[in-house]
Amino acid sequence: MRTVRTVAELREALAPARREGRTIGLVPTMGALHDGHLSLVHLVRERCEVVVVSLFVNPAQFNERGDLERYPRDERRDAEIAAAAGADVLFAPSVEEVYPTGFATTVEVLGVTERLEGAARGAAHFRGVSTVVTKLLCMALPDVAYFGQKDAQQVVVIRHLARDLNLPVRIEALPTVREPDGLAMSSRNALLSSDERARALALPAALDAARALAATGEHSAHRLLNAARAALHPFDVEPEYLELVEPETLEPIDTLTHEALLAIAARIGDVRLIDNAILAPIATGAPTTTQEPKGEAIATCNA
Repeated sequence: MRTVRTVAELREALAPARREGRTIGLVPTMGALHDGHLSLVHLVRERCEVVVVSLFVNPAQFNERGDLERYPRDERRDAEIAAAAGADVLFAPSVEEVYPTGFATTVEVLGVTERLEGAARGAAHFRGVSTVVTKLLCMALPDVAYFGQKDAQQVVVIRHLARDLNLPVRIEALPTVREPDGLAMSSRNALLSSDERARALALPAALDAARALAATGEHSAHRLLNAARAALHPFDVEPEYLELVEPETLEPIDTLTHEALLAIAARIGDVRLIDNAILAPIATGAPTTTQEPKGEAIATCNA
């Protein structure tokens, strides 16, 4: 695996593959790689001839300085993991390379950024995400870029910007990868104390409670959300938001008549976690099944 730190080096490294018409896949990450990231790298290895992993902790998408400072960083470890997973190129630019002196351009996607994470973290968060992802896609010029479903709203935003800006890249997603006890894998999990790690199970418990109720034929968003909130109480966790929304527009729904996204964010101590699930309606008395979110849908890049 080759590690490069500048846009010029990245383009030079990818030039032979591009000339030969080989497919290039990109996995954008903020490092602290875990099995969720590796599932993306493995899929790119299967589907693409050249695998690029980017490693960049994007300061523009953090609305709290403390969160940025605490974000785990270990480039040597990440490089070893990426290489073992099959990456051909690791792009690890500096902040100055991504945002050089005089940088004055941002990308903003309207209509799907104002709710959920946008409401909780402010408009600057998704401007930071949209800007850095646009830059990474333009820097690497991949044929396809892979993201994780855990950041469901981010994927919706990225699909919008790729479409609206006519970027020649396909955006694909994989279902959330979870720990054996159900907690969604996240780089921030490493910041949890043992007690906080146990309380973090409130998030998957809330999703499971709503999904189980939906599987009985319940269609009321109000009752589904109440079931999710009730599941949080034993863990002494209050959500920043807990909403059932349209998967593409992120507008809230009152009745589960088709697939909907149940999204949650909560603070466990000083660590902020997010998670989501797709709820699907069934007719009362129909066979009950549980399902993970569809993979064909979504680091900031994957975190």
